[in-house]
This record gives sequence, structure tokens and C-alpha cells, in this order.
Amino acid sequence: MAKTIIVSNRLPVKIQKVNNELVYQPSEGGLATGLGSIYKEGDNVWIGWPGLYVDNKSTKEKINDELKKNNMRPVFLTEEEIRDYYEGFSNETLWPTFHYFNNYAIHEQSLWEAYVTVNQKFCKEIIRIAEPGDTIWIHDYQLLILPQLVRYKLPESSIGFFLHIPFPSYEVFRLLPWRKELLNGLLGADLIGFHTYDDMRHFLSSVNRIVSLSHTNGQVEVENRRVLVDAFPMGIDYEKYHETAGSAETIKKEVRYRTSIGETKLIVSIDRLDYSKGIPNRLLAFEEFFKKYPNWKGKVSLLMVLVPSRDKVERYKELKEEIDELVGRINGQFGRLNWTPVHYFYRSFPLNSLSAFYRMADVGLVTPMRDGMNLVAKEYIASKLDKTGVLVLSEMAGASKELLDSILINPNDVDQMVEALNTALTMPKAEQKRRIETMQSSLRKYNIHHWVKVFMDRLHYIKERQMLLSTQLLDAEITEEISERYASAKRRLIFADYDGTLSPYTDDPTAAGPDKELLQVLKTLSQDEKNKIIIISSRDRNTLKCWLGHLNIDMVAEHGVWLKEAGEDFQLIDKVENRWKYEIRPILEDYVGRTPGSFLEEKDYSLVWHYRRVETGLGELRMRELTSHMKYLAPNMNLQVLDGECIVEVKSLEVNKGKAAGRWLEKYGDADFIMSFGDDWTDEDTFRVMPEHALTIKVGSAPSIAEYRTHSYKEVRKLLRTLSQTNRLVNNHHKE
Repeated sequence: MAKTIIVSNRLPVKIQKVNNELVYQPSEGGLATGLGSIYKEGDNVWIGWPGLYVDNKSTKEKINDELKKNNMRPVFLTEEEIRDYYEGFSNETLWPTFHYFNNYAIHEQSLWEAYVTVNQKFCKEIIRIAEPGDTIWIHDYQLLILPQLVRYKLPESSIGFFLHIPFPSYEVFRLLPWRKELLNGLLGADLIGFHTYDDMRHFLSSVNRIVSLSHTNGQVEVENRRVLVDAFPMGIDYEKYHETAGSAETIKKEVRYRTSIGETKLIVSIDRLDYSKGIPNRLLAFEEFFKKYPNWKGKVSLLMVLVPSRDKVERYKELKEEIDELVGRINGQFGRLNWTPVHYFYRSFPLNSLSAFYRMADVGLVTPMRDGMNLVAKEYIASKLDKTGVLVLSEMAGASKELLDSILINPNDVDQMVEALNTALTMPKAEQKRRIETMQSSLRKYNIHHWVKVFMDRLHYIKERQMLLSTQLLDAEITEEISERYASAKRRLIFADYDGTLSPYTDDPTAAGPDKELLQVLKTLSQDEKNKIIIISSRDRNTLKCWLGHLNIDMVAEHGVWLKEAGEDFQLIDKVENRWKYEIRPILEDYVGRTPGSFLEEKDYSLVWHYRRVETGLGELRMRELTSHMKYLAPNMNLQVLDGECIVEVKSLEVNKGKAAGRWLEKYGDADFIMSFGDDWTDEDTFRVMPEHALTIKVGSAPSIAEYRTHSYKEVRKLLRTLSQTNRLVNNHHKE
């Protein structure tokens, strides 16, 4: 039976050595909670590092056996790997870069090599237990290249990836020396998830500009596979936090804490020690708050919990010292015998204690400089059973996109933070309740379990789409079978697109004329009286006539506007309207004027905006603007907008390649060998009208309804040469 394999840097369990005995304690993090319902079921499994260095073989076996009982598989790391892969590349290179602290990032080749090695270790463990039909869900920045490693080994597998930290803008991400390797690693997944639309947009921009892959509606075409990129804001286990806030133990702790602190208003701040959390700015704002609003002295305190993290690392050690100094300065400057401005705890607390803090706090202060989501903000809202309290939240946190009824601030603006604190502390109860109720309603609906379900549903969806649009690669065995069918046929129809199918794309469209090889192949095939060759192109009729008019072949120009049989001139397929060009041409000319390197091509019944020579990124940006603009106008003008290979073409909706191809299919209905080639999505219209016995062949990696595919125009020519040679062999046989 198919299973789900969850993969993350750490397992959802803490293993510690206490008096030479191993102690196992389940993690209480959001991810462990959300995925607990998955990995504990049936044969499902969670793969990850157990969190401690183990060099003893018997101890490893003991840990492995214990974890196996709970559907977990460990990946053991050496001390060097923990130092270079985890503390090094993951936290000294990726973490600062992805949080926009690129001046803190270290770029060392040895750390990258350790990162690759450990990702390969994780891959080996996946391969060891994965079976056909399994779903693999990989998590976070420590395993960015793992999807591609698994894809190489298990090409048909279903792979999802979710990034729990921000994805930086292209300008920041491209500073990484290994930017291409990281992007290609991620693109091994079928579904790539982020917390916010901004993260998704930054990723797609980097994919476009660094590895030159375009995207449409959040989908990227990667080597005959469609990858879906989407935003999935992560929720919390709402009921867990809501119920914990009402438990007897939590209330008991609240009473004890309140007795110690007194009746002052309370602002709560809970973070892990990290420069991305904006803690110094937060303290500076609190200091400035008392200077600007001295009436609050003695009436409000900040309860700040700082969870220890990497404080042996010099940068974190310096941060800790800076925070200690700020807290000391504020308490020394404003404190009294009966009032402490900042209650500062440098340690972790159990859930009931945190819940008590949330309950007590009049204000939740969450002001990271940059954060993927920040679940503390959501936990604070979920814990407000009396629906009073105000959340002051950084707009740089992913949670700000959902918790719109909080007071949003820029964490770099100390003055704005000061005003937000005063607004929060003076907000009427009725307004507090309205805001909390709205946010609680959202958190209750979009909880952690909803997040898991939506992600898995989208992964299932994209795999179904891939299967629907999958095609078989044309190999030697299939080529031989085609040759045999060709040789035995009495009448043959061969449809072929021109650009990208018979000839390569060029920066200058006028320079894509047929070479000697192509002309010879077409000439040989067209000389066989059993063959009818039809070039079905988006090119204008005069160009096709100039390039191919001397051959004994039929042609279709402008997607089906003009038809030509061998020996005759082009004929208009039907009466087609083109007065729309007077209105559309100025719009396209405006885009030419705004986009250096682009140009406008005018055909009899269509207009084409070319951007192949435009700067990467700018061309795609203008293309999206233009197609959006045109698709707004198109329905009312009976037009179709085609987004092709570095072009945007506007044409009449009444014609397409499929309708044109249908004329030959109707006229030569007795053809017992029919074959059609095409490389872009306009050729899908041709494939759709082909009868069931026809051979349809897609050129390139984009998804298609075609039966077979080739990598490039070169393989199309090779197949046509093979068929032309079959021609001569068959004819010679008959002569003998």
C-alpha cells in the first residue's frame, strides 16, 4: 500500500542523554503537530536527524529500533557534517540570505560540499524505503536540493516541497554562488509551497532570470514535467492553543504570575534568539515609548521571553550582549522598587506557561525584521478566550497577510512602533473584541490541519495533470514501428509546424529559412505520390511561398487563414475580418516603444509582438502585461491572444491550425498513415482533430496531448530522413 514519507532536517522528537540513558520527548512545534496525523498512520514514516551526535554503532541501532516503533527513521550525521552542513551552510549561508541579511552570509565551497553530501545522505534513506506510488513531502531550507536528487533516482515519484522561511527577491538570491544548483534542486519537486504570494513571486522571478524557465499561472515546465508553485499560509493547531488557554493548570499559573507582576498592563514578546527577530529595535521602541508617553511609567511592563539559540556563535553572542545591555538600560533608567519595566527571561517555557503569558498580555508584540510566517502571533490570538487584547505585528512577517486586524508596523520604524504601542494600550474593549473575533474566526478555519490537507490536495492535483499531459519519448523501437507503418501505407498525410519543429528558433525571424538538409528531406518525401506533406505554420503566406513554394507540398499560413495546395496559389480559408488591427496595432506599438529589443510583425490577419532579444525578465514582465491587457479586450473583439515562444500574437478567433488541418483530413479520409508534428500550444489544436490512429509528436518539453515527444527539431528531421530512406527502399523493392 502506498505511503507518505515526510522528510525534514529534524525528527519530531527530542533525544537527550540523561545519566547515560536516552530520553525521548515529542516535539511541540507546529509542524510536528500538523503532520502527526500523517506520519503516525499505517506505514507512513518521518525521516530526519535525531538531533544529537552518535558515533557508537550499538547506540545507533538502539535509537533506530526505538524510532522505528513510532514510524520514524533517523539520518545520523557526523560532527563535521553537523558543523558544516547545519551550522555552516544552512545557518551561516542560507538563513541570513533568505532573511535579507546577506551581509552576514558566508560563501565557502567546503560548506556547500557538506550541504550536498548530507542531502545525498537523506536521499539514500528515502530510496531505501520508498516504493512506487509513495508520496514524499520534503521540508525547509536545509534540504533545498533533495527534491532533484530523489527525482534522479525515482523519476515517477510524487514529491512535494515546502519552505518555512521567506524566499528572497531575485536581487538578493542571485548573490549566492550556488543559485542555479539550489533552484534546479527545488524544481525536482512536483509542488513547491511557500507561506506567502510574495515568496512565491520571488521564487518564480529567480527561476525565470537565473535558469531561464518561464512560468504561466504559477506553473513551470521542467523537462517534460509541469511543476506547480503556490502559496500555502501555515496555520496552528487552533483548538490545542484555545483549550490549553482554558485549562486549570494554565489558569493556576496565570494567577501565580499575576500575583508576582502586579496589576500593571502587560506586553508579551516571545522569540528565539536571532537577528531576524528585530529584538533590539523592539527594545529601543519600548524605551522611546516611556520618553514620549511618561504617563505609562509604572503602569505597563514588557514580558520578554528569549529562547536560547546558537549563543556560542559570535554573531549571536554579540546580539545576546546587545539585548542584555538594552534591557539593563531600560530597567535602570525607568524602573522602581515596585515596578520593573522589562521582565526578561532567557530560557524556554512549557506550553502552559506560554499560554498563561498570552492570557495575561494586553498586547502581543511580534516585530521580526523578516519572518516566513511567525506562529507566535497566531498562538497569541488563539489564546485570548475573553477576546480582549491587541496584536502589534510586523508587516515583514508572513502572518501579516492573514492577521489584517492586528496593528501592522514597519519594524525599522521605531517611532511607528511607539505609536502602535500607545494605540494598542488605549484601544476600547469593544474594538479589541471585534478584531480578535475576526482573526480567531480565520485561524480556526485555516488551521494546521487545513494547511496539510490543501497542500496534499494540490500535490495530488498536479500529479494528475502531469499524467494527463504526459507523452512517451520517441525512441529507436517506436521509430522502427513508425517506419513499418509508413512503409505499408497506401496513402499518407504528414502535417508539420515550421518554427521550432522543422527549423530552430532564431533571434531574427527572417533568418530562419530552410537549410539544404531540410529542403532535401521535404523534396524526397514529397516526390512519393503516396505522400501529402502539409506545412501548417503561423508564418505569413509570402514568407512560406518564398521559402517552400517551389516544393511539391501544401501549406497553411497564419494559423489557418491562408491555404495552398501544391502548384496553386494561396487561398483565403473563409472571409476573415481584420479591421480590428487599426485598434490593436497602436497598443502593440506602445509596447515596442517601452521595450528595447522588441519589435512588431504584421501579417494579413494577425499582429505579432516579438521579445526574444529583450533583456531576460523584462521581456516576460512586458509579455504578462500585454497578454493581460489583450485578454481583457479580446472577447469583445472576437480575437485570440497566443503566448508563444518569445512572442505574443493576436489573431481572429475564427481560425486555428486544427480547423485548417481538418480540411485535408476530410478531403483525404482514406489516408491510412497520418502523422502530425508541432512544438507550441497552438499545435495542440492540430493534435486534437487528428483521428485515433494518427501519430502525434510534440517537439520540446511542454505538456501535450500528443502521443509521443522528441527533444528538438533535429530529432524530427532525423525521423523524416528515416522515412525518406524507407521510401527509396520500398520503391527499389517494387522495381525489382
